Amino acid sequence: MSLVPIARVAHRHLDVEGVRVFYRESLPERADAPVLLLLHGFPSASHQFRRLIDALGARYRLIAPDYPGFGHTRAPEDFVHSFDRLADVTEGFVQRLGLTRFVMYVFDFGAPVGFRLAERHPEWIAGLVVQNGNAYAEGLSDAARDFVALRPETPGAEEIIRGLLTLDGTRGQYETGVRAPELLAPDGWTLDQHFLDLPGRKEAQVALAFDYHSNVESYDRWQTWLRKHTPPALITWGVGDPFFPEPGAHAYLRDLPDAELHLFDTGHFALETHLPEIAPLIAGFLERTWK
Repeated sequence: MSLVPIARVAHRHLDVEGVRVFYRESLPERADAPVLLLLHGFPSASHQFRRLIDALGARYRLIAPDYPGFGHTRAPEDFVHSFDRLADVTEGFVQRLGLTRFVMYVFDFGAPVGFRLAERHPEWIAGLVVQNGNAYAEGLSDAARDFVALRPETPGAEEIIRGLLTLDGTRGQYETGVRAPELLAPDGWTLDQHFLDLPGRKEAQVALAFDYHSNVESYDRWQTWLRKHTPPALITWGVGDPFFPEPGAHAYLRDLPDAELHLFDTGHFALETHLPEIAPLIAGFLERTWK
C-alpha cells in the first residue's frame, strides 16, 4: 500500500531586530525544492497553514512566520505595530534565512506585508499565490470601507475594533460566507482567540486596525508594481468573503492578464474548506513557475 508523503516540519525561532520570530518550515527531501513563503492573515498566524504544509511540504519548502503581535512570535513591549514594521521584520526574517527567490502566498494581512516586500525586493519574487489578499478598491466591501475609515479620534472607534477581537468576532470571520460549515474545524478560531487574549495582543491589533488605511493608500503603487514586473500569479478566492468580495479577485486580471483565477464557494479562510482543491493548484503553479 502506497501512502501519500506527509511533510516533516520544523518549528523554530529566529531573532530579527529584537523580535523573536516563530516560524514553521517543511523539510523536503530535495535540497533544491521550490520555496513558498506563506504570509498569514488576521487574526490568525502560521498555524492557519498547517494542513497546507502537511499536504505540500514533502515536495516543496514551505516557510510560514508569525508576525509581531501574532501567534508564537514575541516582540518587545515598545514595538510599534504598523504594517511598515511588520514588513520590516518579515524582510529581516527572509534575509536571515538567506532566501533570495521564492513564490509568495499572500492572504489578508499577508497582502500588505507581502506587497511591501515585493516593492523593496522585486528580485525575490518568483511568483504570487493570492488568496483573498486585496490590492484594489473594488475588492473592499462596504463593511471593510467603514473599518478602514476608523481613526483614533473617531468616537467609539476603538470599541468597534475590539468587538472584532472577541470569540464571536473571530469565529464569525471563519463562518461568514461558508456554504458547508461542517467542513470548518473549530481549532482555527479557538487558537486565534487564545493568542488574541494574551497580554498586549489586542492593543497590537487596535494599532494595526488604525493603520490599515496606509494599505489602501498604497494600492496604486502595488498595481503599478504588478504591471511593471508581471509576476506569474495564481489567484484563489472565497467568494463569500464579507471583507474582500469577488470583484477584488477579478481586478488582478487588469494588471496581470495572464494570471490563473479560481473562485470557490466559501468564505474568507478558503483553505479551511477547500484545501483538497487549492493544494493541487498551488503544487502545479510551483512546478511551472520555479522552472
